[in-house]
Amino acid sequence: MRAFIAIALPDSILDELKRQQASFRSARSWPSTASDEIRWTRPEGIHLTLKFLGEISEEQARKVIDALGTLERFEKFWVEVKGFGFFPDARRPRVFWAGLEALPGLAELTGKVEDAMGNLGFPRETRPFTPHLTLARFKTPRGQPELETLVGREAHRSLGRFEVSEFFLYESKLGPRGAEYRKVARIPRP
Repeated sequence: MRAFIAIALPDSILDELKRQQASFRSARSWPSTASDEIRWTRPEGIHLTLKFLGEISEEQARKVIDALGTLERFEKFWVEVKGFGFFPDARRPRVFWAGLEALPGLAELTGKVEDAMGNLGFPRETRPFTPHLTLARFKTPRGQPELETLVGREAHRSLGRFEVSEFFLYESKLGPRGAEYRKVARIPRP
């Protein structure tokens, strides 16, 4: 199975993200080829990825679940969805994202997940963790000045806050409509 570890978002945040995506889409005067250039993430598929694992076997999935289950309980923490941006940058964007602000709890949890998966042989992430929610992907990395202007106007807009008390191992299945996600295990276990 193709797997990753992530925090699920509450419906209230997903609804706000959906409204914001619709606002960005309708405010732009899209050229006729734009639908081929930008692929908007389906709101129900937006999540906060902690670690992408890639293709793993059922046995590896059991080991991942066991390893995550042994993590120290983590303190609940709050995350605020705030601001927007581009990866790698606005001049040549590949990803359009909503930003996240969190107390050290998110970085601590990500570090614990990274350590547990490293102990199972999954390669450690070499880039610093930059928490974000992917709103869209661009096929060709070229500037989007109109979208960049809209993003500048919304730079400090908050889409809401939510408390994190659990996360999940997900399975991702690629299909014609994009990826479909299924929660495999909840951590901590009920």
